[in-house]
Amino acid sequence: MKEINWKRRQFIRYSSLALTGTMLAACGDRVSESSPKKEEKSGLDRVVYGTNWYAQAEHGGFYQAIATGIYEEYGLDVTIKMGGAQVNGIQLLMSGAIDFFMGGGLGTLKGAEEGIPIVAVAAIFQKDPQVLISHPDMGIKTLGDLKGKPIYVASGANITYWPFLKAKYGFTDDQKRPYNFTIGPFLLDKNSSQQGYLTSEPLKIEREGKFKPLVFLLADYGYTPYATTIETRREMIENNPDLVQRFVDASIKGWYSYLENPEPGNQLIKKDNPEMTDELIAYSLEKIKEYDIILSEETKEKGIGLMTEERWKTFFDTMVDAGIFKPDTDYQKAFTLDFVGKALE
Repeated sequence: MKEINWKRRQFIRYSSLALTGTMLAACGDRVSESSPKKEEKSGLDRVVYGTNWYAQAEHGGFYQAIATGIYEEYGLDVTIKMGGAQVNGIQLLMSGAIDFFMGGGLGTLKGAEEGIPIVAVAAIFQKDPQVLISHPDMGIKTLGDLKGKPIYVASGANITYWPFLKAKYGFTDDQKRPYNFTIGPFLLDKNSSQQGYLTSEPLKIEREGKFKPLVFLLADYGYTPYATTIETRREMIENNPDLVQRFVDASIKGWYSYLENPEPGNQLIKKDNPEMTDELIAYSLEKIKEYDIILSEETKEKGIGLMTEERWKTFFDTMVDAGIFKPDTDYQKAFTLDFVGKALE
């Protein structure tokens, strides 16, 4: 696999935070819309969904809904527009080039703080797959044991999980080492750790380092943003809530289908991203299931995509304490619970 597939994590984690004045200008200049145009030949509502990176198992349910005809059952003709290092998904969303975007809780909250009308309408991942990875047999048993030890982290960590680790576990900036999205420095220094993504870097380390690393999922240690969210413009919610509901419902149904039999979706994933391997797809899906990334206790009861007011507030308060958000930010503008927690038709 090309190195770019392993370098995607920084972009996924931090691209949604680049909410600059340029983006605000884009918000003002975009073409106004009431609803997507209908395709005369099919009679379906055309929808474009922008993902946060190249096609992968983490996008499987959306591809599955295309492959199995679920979106069509809901009256939708859906096109998936892959993300990438040069793709600013939020800007595409606000310009009207895409109708929905795959984001994350932290980026949506940042949008609320900066007055950008992006709204999360569902959260497929109940746990953010951000991890720290360590060597075995070094006396490390929990995340807290990494205090004082060298950790390779990307610069974007400074505005996401690193302030959280400093506030909760006493990590210090002198622990940080620059992470350039190669595992070589980590492999050479057994006393070091590095950042990664649950569904990819541990496999690469296991294959190249010939050992099974320790993996600490930050979501299990109090870092609790939603991930793989479905986001749209507030205008879309106000003008066409029926389409939003159908897209959310069909996507959720696609994820149930993918978790049961992923092969149809996997074929489309590999078609869109020829660099994706069967091994990595299988590994990613295995970890998604093993760590309850999608099917938490709550979603097993109330459905995939669930979000709660309490969860959003808890995460917001945590990041206020870490100095990421201003206390007076109206965090409730970042999400709506109107489209999730319902029985699928």
